[in-house]
Amino acid sequence: MTNIIEASSMNKKVVLGKGHEIHILKDVNLEIEEGEFVSVMGPSGSGKTTLLYNISGMDRITAGSVKFNGREIDHLKEEELAKIRLKSMGFIFQDINLLKNLSLIDNVMFPALVSKDADKNAVHQKAKKLMKMTGIEKLANHNITQASGGQLQRVGICRALINDPDIIFGDEPTGALDSKSTEEIMSILAEINNNGTTVMLVTHDVKVAAKTERILFMVDGKIIAQKKMRKFDARQEDNKQREEELMKWLVDNGF
Repeated sequence: MTNIIEASSMNKKVVLGKGHEIHILKDVNLEIEEGEFVSVMGPSGSGKTTLLYNISGMDRITAGSVKFNGREIDHLKEEELAKIRLKSMGFIFQDINLLKNLSLIDNVMFPALVSKDADKNAVHQKAKKLMKMTGIEKLANHNITQASGGQLQRVGICRALINDPDIIFGDEPTGALDSKSTEEIMSILAEINNNGTTVMLVTHDVKVAAKTERILFMVDGKIIAQKKMRKFDARQEDNKQREEELMKWLVDNGF
């Protein structure tokens, strides 16, 4: 399999006031294959979100290297990095940050319309298709105050998919949702992954991580262990057994 992400000896340090330095990522090595569904777990402050931000080019590493689709991105100019993030990566966050003055479908379309040569009609049709796929097509012309948290997260997923990214990054994408909405969002992400898109999530939730096929566990800025699982099929598989398997692994390894 081809690696979509390759991080080597990745370090991230942040200098605070009066020269105080915090070493957040410590010699992290990571490979993610095309089509994988990966989650990152660990205690608060372990470096999970920093890892995601640095391998996606949203932040700059202090030392080491990060390759995306075989291309080293850690030394690219910001303009070039922005193009890669726009065209080849999709992002889903706990706080969805939709534009209040736009309808939901316009929020979905927005990243695709940044390009001056975008065909607005084609983008509109694609946005409608994505909203139908995620079950929110009837909300297309609503504003963000007329949708629930779970529905808004689906809008975020549609927006992340509008440019056909190679990978979806999610930072606690279900963190603000109830259990039913979490199940629905994870089923959508599993289906997206089954269709070939690589997905990487940061999560504290065992129920979320149990639906992924590889779980990385971070402590103190390092990936110290990983657990491999089989692909999750929401149509055929009960997640309860996967949760119990992951919980046993966490307990057995002292996490």
